[in-house]
Amino acid sequence: MTLTRTATQSDERGIALIMALFMVLAMSVLGTSLMFMSQSETWSSVNYKLASQARYGAESGIHRAANFLLNSYTAPTNTGSTPNDPLNAYDITGPTVKYNNAQVRLSSDATYASNYGNAAVVTAFQNALATNGMALDTGSVKYKVRAELISMQTYPEAMQNNTPKTIQTWEITSVGFVEGPRQAQVEVSAVIEKQLVPLYRYAAFARHDGCAALSFAGGATTDSYDMQAGNPVFFNDDGNVGTNGNLTEAGSGTVINGTLSTPRSGVGNCTANNVTAQTINGGASVSDGLVELAQNISYPNPTLSAPPIWPSNQSLGGSCIGIPMGAGALCASAGNVAQVMPQPNTTVRLGDVDVSGGTLRLAPGKYVVNKLNVGANGRIEINPPGSVTIEVAGQGVADNQAAIDMTSSSADVNPSLDSGQLQLVYGGTAEVRLRGNARISAVIYAPNASTSFTGQGCNNSPTCSGFYGALITKVLTATGGATIHYDRRLQRTMMTAGENMMSAFTWKSF
Repeated sequence: MTLTRTATQSDERGIALIMALFMVLAMSVLGTSLMFMSQSETWSSVNYKLASQARYGAESGIHRAANFLLNSYTAPTNTGSTPNDPLNAYDITGPTVKYNNAQVRLSSDATYASNYGNAAVVTAFQNALATNGMALDTGSVKYKVRAELISMQTYPEAMQNNTPKTIQTWEITSVGFVEGPRQAQVEVSAVIEKQLVPLYRYAAFARHDGCAALSFAGGATTDSYDMQAGNPVFFNDDGNVGTNGNLTEAGSGTVINGTLSTPRSGVGNCTANNVTAQTINGGASVSDGLVELAQNISYPNPTLSAPPIWPSNQSLGGSCIGIPMGAGALCASAGNVAQVMPQPNTTVRLGDVDVSGGTLRLAPGKYVVNKLNVGANGRIEINPPGSVTIEVAGQGVADNQAAIDMTSSSADVNPSLDSGQLQLVYGGTAEVRLRGNARISAVIYAPNASTSFTGQGCNNSPTCSGFYGALITKVLTATGGATIHYDRRLQRTMMTAGENMMSAFTWKSF
């Protein structure tokens, strides 16, 4: 008997169609996902573009407001220079500045109401920011700006005979926004301020940015002093020097008792194509090393109030003969002393002044001369004590001549040793000549001049000769044992406004 086995096979017809449908479904889901992803990337790119455009608009508002505040705006004072905007109209005692018991604010539009003491300033601010808007492919970008006055203070400006000046801190907030089918909005804030800094931060600063801007040789030194019980107490530090270029030192005993500050780096030979920070030979030294500045330090050219025509030369060593009528001063002679007393709110205008063989005693005030020479047995005193500024015009003085000359070994200038009492200001390019054997106490601001300082000084004696104070010049050469004694009081007395700076910058998107 034969058994026959029959296999039963399932009917699989149509499976291909089902698989095709599943594949179509999967591809549809994947295509839809890719489409949404692509669309999301597109909108993300668009949003980023709009946010960037809004931020650029907001930053434009920051720049325009800052440009107005830094270049077209005059801060309030009580000196009469802003008669429609007196300082005493504002409350500066709190954490912010107030006017009529409200935050001081300038605004470009009605979004935030302006609150300022001078309507002309409000209008000028709005006009400065009036040109507002730039067309885009799908709309336009604009900004709204407000500037709030955070702080305001006055200080005596050392560069202008301690005339009261005002410095401020402003917070500027700008909202940039894109108008159109799709919108964006970004807020940018910045703080613009000036800080007070000592005008004379160094015993000597040379503005030149090349080789030998500062040159010390033959035992020339720096140190510092402070007055105690009427006598100078000397310190072998804080005789810091600075330059935009190179310090060249040579000779045993030539010592900078302090630091050297310069944007240059490196030690070694200095050339026009490779300006090093220091070139030191023969045992010279800088006791406290190098401080590398981030950038060059700039000092403005002084603005001098020179008369159009100079009177005749004056020889004021103990005599009032040289003081012409109309000089803005009273002069009295007694013995070998000439006492000059400026009349209230006047500037004493003199010519080529030669102080020799006597004493010129100056009362506090402002004096303008063409040249200044302190000769043999010449002496300048400040009496009564106070601030004296002597502006030197140097008209007709060649570069190889001296606009200020104190090379007599017997000169004695400002024996009080309070250097801040006598400021010599010269904007020309002729020479300033000093002598170490004399005793000179002053601060000298001559940013375009070449200054030479020679002659044996001395150290650590109340009657020590040398230069007491500080100086700012273009090029300084000190030789023959000359000594610069830096007056430490200048760090806290003779102040000026530093550079405008942006101390904060933030942004956020809405």
